[in-house]
Amino acid sequence: MTTVIRQDDLIESVADALQFISYYHPKDFIQAVYEAYQKEESQAAKDAMAQILINSRMCAQGKRPICQDTGIVTVFVNIGMDVQWDADMALDDIINEGVRRAYTHPDNVLRASVLADPDGKRANTKDNTPAVIHYKMVPGNTVDVHVAAKGGGSEAKSKFAMLNPSDSVVDWVLKMVPQMGAGWCPPGMLGIGIGGTAEKAMELAKESLLDPIDIHDLQARGASNRSEELRLELFDKVNELGIGAQGLGGLTTVLDVKVKDYPTHAANKPVAIIPNCAATRHAHFVLDGSGPSLQTPPSLEDWPEITWEVGDSVRRVNLDTVTPEDVKDWKPGETVLLSGKMLTGRDAAHKKMVDMIERGEELPVDLKGRFIYYVGPVDPVREEVVGPAGPTTATRMDKFTRTMLEKTGLTGMIGKAERGQVAIDAIREFGAVYLMAVGGSAYLVSKAIKKAEVVAFEELGMEAIYEFEVEDMPVTVAVDSKGSSVHQTGPVEWHEKIIAAKAV
Repeated sequence: MTTVIRQDDLIESVADALQFISYYHPKDFIQAVYEAYQKEESQAAKDAMAQILINSRMCAQGKRPICQDTGIVTVFVNIGMDVQWDADMALDDIINEGVRRAYTHPDNVLRASVLADPDGKRANTKDNTPAVIHYKMVPGNTVDVHVAAKGGGSEAKSKFAMLNPSDSVVDWVLKMVPQMGAGWCPPGMLGIGIGGTAEKAMELAKESLLDPIDIHDLQARGASNRSEELRLELFDKVNELGIGAQGLGGLTTVLDVKVKDYPTHAANKPVAIIPNCAATRHAHFVLDGSGPSLQTPPSLEDWPEITWEVGDSVRRVNLDTVTPEDVKDWKPGETVLLSGKMLTGRDAAHKKMVDMIERGEELPVDLKGRFIYYVGPVDPVREEVVGPAGPTTATRMDKFTRTMLEKTGLTGMIGKAERGQVAIDAIREFGAVYLMAVGGSAYLVSKAIKKAEVVAFEELGMEAIYEFEVEDMPVTVAVDSKGSSVHQTGPVEWHEKIIAAKAV
């Protein structure tokens, strides 16, 4: 029987799904993080997961984004061959109109992160369109849609290889995961695609991340095929690496491993890894011709009641009076609460500043003795000072770090995940410090920001330089002034502990 699908029903359903996933984690994800939190023995990793869980509950209550990076939209659409359309727009345009309405919704404005002309002007499209859309024609008379919003930090850690047929997928994955660092914001899921062609393997990896977390069910019943054998083996072996939550070292790096495969050429074994971060966001709906298909809000009882205490050993720092001499006493892994004024700046702002320095021009802000936070916040709504404002991946600023420290007198940097060796060397040489805020806790972080003002490069939008006034913003010392990195020492320590415990 033929079904007629109205274009407005698809538009409304896409918009609703994207708003929904911006502030509601999937229930299975929350349960998996809470389980990992309860068994975690690394205090730094446990604290990070506590912040993720607290942030998630706050977002569900306040209907504001889980992460300031509200993602690039990916849509998988299965269209029944008995469907007819009541539409005057192309299907891509219909879906993109749903994206546009979601990201510009006045009650919960989402950050527009999509840039056109990616190797040229990199101009923001202003409404996060276009989405990346995958279509299949299937038997039936419905339209089945999966919508996901993928953050740039985790997407940047995607890996692909064309292995030889005899090569080990497990060996390759275990080699790649440590190279991914912590910029994908573990704990999360790994999606692995095997087979097909290069592009098919990547699509399989991305699509696998739409499946619910069910690794414990698989462990209980046992594997029935090669893909399931790989899931079980990789789940154990990746967690044995000791990378842990936010890369700080710990028992849980992945909550699940998903594997999809497809027949491939006899000469090839294409393999792809795509990680999903602590801001896991996806939803599913089906259109059957009866109207839009809207998401059902979960119960707040699905979220555990978590409290996070900073403890007696916390270091409280006044950013308005701290000196380069003061930071020399800070230790890797130490919790610090920041209060006072800090500047912000990420990729585009750093490039502009470094270009100005090279031309001998005066910078629009004085960075001497200051701290800079790598962030691109969401626009505020209602009474907010600023929208969700979690950290962006710090390694993207590594190539600018030496110039910034040497030429501006900058004292400290705050971001997400590890720093590369080139940045660590510069931090050690200039006696600076790098602090890590928890990725996936953007709304929680924003509550520490009491005042926000654009002070330079307003034309860059969310990448402008702000001055934030913060109160008790929680961070961890990730690289101290001597160049010791907790992202290097933590995973090594916890890998050794995990292996020793298994040997007993």
